[in-house]
Amino acid sequence: MILQGKAPMSIIRQDPTTKAWVIIANGRAMRPHDFQQVGEPRVLAPRDESCPFCPGNEAHTPPEVLRIPGYQGTGWAVRVIPNKFAVLASQGEPWRREDGPLFREMNGVGYHEVIVETPIHNRRPSHMDDAEVERVLRAYQARYWALQQDPRVRFIILFKNNGERAGTSLTHPHAQLVATPIAPLQIRRRYEVAISHYDDTGRCLYGDLVEAELAAQVRIIEETEHFVVLHPFASRVPFETWIAPKHQQSSFGQVSSEELAALAQVLRKTLLGLDNALGHPDFNYILHSAPTEDETRHYYLWHIQILPRVTTIAGFELGSGMFITTVVPEESAALMRDIMARMPPGRP
Repeated sequence: MILQGKAPMSIIRQDPTTKAWVIIANGRAMRPHDFQQVGEPRVLAPRDESCPFCPGNEAHTPPEVLRIPGYQGTGWAVRVIPNKFAVLASQGEPWRREDGPLFREMNGVGYHEVIVETPIHNRRPSHMDDAEVERVLRAYQARYWALQQDPRVRFIILFKNNGERAGTSLTHPHAQLVATPIAPLQIRRRYEVAISHYDDTGRCLYGDLVEAELAAQVRIIEETEHFVVLHPFASRVPFETWIAPKHQQSSFGQVSSEELAALAQVLRKTLLGLDNALGHPDFNYILHSAPTEDETRHYYLWHIQILPRVTTIAGFELGSGMFITTVVPEESAALMRDIMARMPPGRP
């Protein structure tokens, strides 16, 4: 009940996967429609002579480590190359050193690669067709499989920064892969919570979460044979969206060929739904997977997390680690359900 003359009380929700708290600030709430971006997205040409990722400019990038051929074997559809400005080096060993009890370091050994997702400079992923998205996902998985064989690699993350607000420096559609010799602290926290739940119950926390969301239905956007799309209970940003498998898979490397084709359809449609709901927002998506050494254990569930950049992270979030969101995920999920139910199947 809302008292007359009083702003609605905010809600503080706990993320079951991290135990972190999120403030849903109803007192400064925005309706889901209020996040629609003003204006049209920047118009780009299908090719940019100065872009190192466009066809004909392959000599401007490091030598590719993977190429998926284009239509009827001509040209290329997807290229994977080492990042020219890599944050880690593939040569060496991750030896650790200490300077007293508090100062510890190790060699920056690992991999940093770029997946050039299409030869077409202005091909936003939501406007690819399902076959194009499937080729991109197959490139992701092929590199995941290749790098997990390196005994120095403990953690692999795939991510996409789309747009200036999401941190991209090149507009040509691309994603990145980073393979590290350690699991970062934020990721380790997720694993620790999941392992604790598995030790207590014998079940996967994320599998239980998917089942609970399917039972509740209020934050579900779409359900298919293999996947579920939802807005999480403690969303960190407005319209945060997860795509998760409906049966146990700890690692993205375990996804079958049939499931990968189905995932391409779900991912494309979800990104298009967010475009329609928010007016082509900048976004990040992250493909979360278990540590390479734990892929056969059943405490984790790989998933894709999509974070539209429709608000700005400011001092409170940076100082406290507690996120503030101004839209209730039940409401944003209802809008997305309506939009995606009216979308035609296949290519937009």
